[in-house]
Amino acid sequence: MLFVCYPKCTTCQRAREFLDARDLKYDFRDIKLDNPAEAELRAWHEKSGLPLKRLFNTSGLRYKALGLSSRLPSMSENEQFALLATDGMLVKRPILVGGDFVLIGFRQAEWEAKLGRDGNSSTTV
Repeated sequence: MLFVCYPKCTTCQRAREFLDARDLKYDFRDIKLDNPAEAELRAWHEKSGLPLKRLFNTSGLRYKALGLSSRLPSMSENEQFALLATDGMLVKRPILVGGDFVLIGFRQAEWEAKLGRDGNSSTTV
């Protein structure tokens, strides 16, 4: 699995603790130092099944500074993906990428449902 996060983010820290407590193996990636490429974002979006807006870190300072809450509705998908690829701090985190799934944001119940309470799941990770 690939675990993409911002290490200073408390939600990301909780997600990492969740993974570590279950002895789940993952590759760690700092989203600020290694920004996701547009192709990755597109693939993650498709696998997640979420609306594109859910890929944006809507509570982030950069999102607010750019006034994206009012700009996003008039932007095309291509423009939104290109914008997300410019700055990892615009991207919702953490992101957990498994063989057949992508989890965006940390909701413990959702992660438990996908990975199992103890890390043992029938899902391919």
